[in-house]
Amino acid sequence: MAIHPIDYRYGTPEMRAVWSEENRFRAIVTAEVALARAEAAHGMIPREDAETIAASAPEARLERAKEIEAEINHDMMAIVKAVTEVCGDAGRWIHYGATSNDILDTATALQVRESLALIEEKLGKLLCILLTRSAETKTLVCAGRTHGQIGVPTTYGLRFAIWASEVSRHIERLRQMRPRLVVGQLTGAVGTQAALGDAGIEIQETMMEFLGIGAVDVSNQIIARDRYAEYFMLLANIATTLDKIGLELRLMQRSEIGELAEAFGKKQVGSSTMPHKRNPIKSEQVCGLARIVRSAVEPALANNVLWDERDLTNSSPERVLFPEASVLTDHILNVMIDVMEGLEFNRQNIRKNLMMLRGVNLAESVMIDLTKRGMNRQDAHEAMRTASMQALAEDRDLAEVLGERAEVTEFVTREELDALLDPDAYVGTAVRQVERLIEKLLPLCR
Repeated sequence: MAIHPIDYRYGTPEMRAVWSEENRFRAIVTAEVALARAEAAHGMIPREDAETIAASAPEARLERAKEIEAEINHDMMAIVKAVTEVCGDAGRWIHYGATSNDILDTATALQVRESLALIEEKLGKLLCILLTRSAETKTLVCAGRTHGQIGVPTTYGLRFAIWASEVSRHIERLRQMRPRLVVGQLTGAVGTQAALGDAGIEIQETMMEFLGIGAVDVSNQIIARDRYAEYFMLLANIATTLDKIGLELRLMQRSEIGELAEAFGKKQVGSSTMPHKRNPIKSEQVCGLARIVRSAVEPALANNVLWDERDLTNSSPERVLFPEASVLTDHILNVMIDVMEGLEFNRQNIRKNLMMLRGVNLAESVMIDLTKRGMNRQDAHEAMRTASMQALAEDRDLAEVLGERAEVTEFVTREELDALLDPDAYVGTAVRQVERLIEKLLPLCR
């Protein structure tokens, strides 16, 4: 019976598979095989026994390990016994010189490697879509807003470019952290490698080479959890960017704004009681699940604070944190990719909102021009402030109000005012910024 929504509602098959119980078991078995091969390479166990282990260990089954665990109440030792059973006499060397977390943490590295690959792929797809949207709308002028109030114009292309730039930094962070995160260990009960003898360091390095991952420099019984905390902070950072994008899409889909809208299926239902509703449910889901992903950060940080060479308080949270945060981050990346691919623009409303204040939101452009023409900057600011308040109070065009003010007409004509209050002419370098960013980031697209 499914209980957690990631079992039946959220998540992609590929990320669920990474954090599945079966894949966890396989990662552990893979680590045990690499251990045997490394020990054989350094003459610690017979090479033929290591070859037998490599050939036979994959035949071990999760179901058998669970049967043994029910008897002995130790999950790692149950797997060791299950693998030993299928390896015949060579099974005597399974787990030789290792402690549980040598294998468990190394197996986690294998899973995290798979998880990072999926997340990087999805980030690349989202980046590509954002850059495409940015190119499509680089000249689409819209109302900029600060504090929820209409300000000077911006472009939708610049908005998408800002999001794309943020996503590109997540890709950069992911690639930078991969060598720190994807590491295994073979350090023994308290980190001294005493059970491995003088060749412990070399055996550890060889084991990790077989697995294609890095090795810790030093450790106690477990890999220091600052590495894992960095993983969860990356997921939280990614989720927060998606939350940020989703919130903006929701705001722009509000009935009184109506500039953007999520795609809506012909048979899609918006409300059980209000038939007219067309809700941004996908963006809302992204914003909601981002909260769960962010909640993983605090326990992940706390997992680095353990007694002496380790205690067990990190273990139970990590059984929840890794699959939940990974699956949900991958899920909301997928959802946002889908939203961006189907995003709809209402250009009529975009223009209507841009012109709603009848030029008041272009007051800055006139202030700048008046200063260039000789007016004191502070005087120009005050003139534009009072004229703007008058235009709003009287529901008039700002150009009309300014045309009645001698301190303004002394410097500019009515025709020049009309040109200064043209929103399409006041977006600065927005188009160039977008074009430069696209050129820079396009190689990251997948």
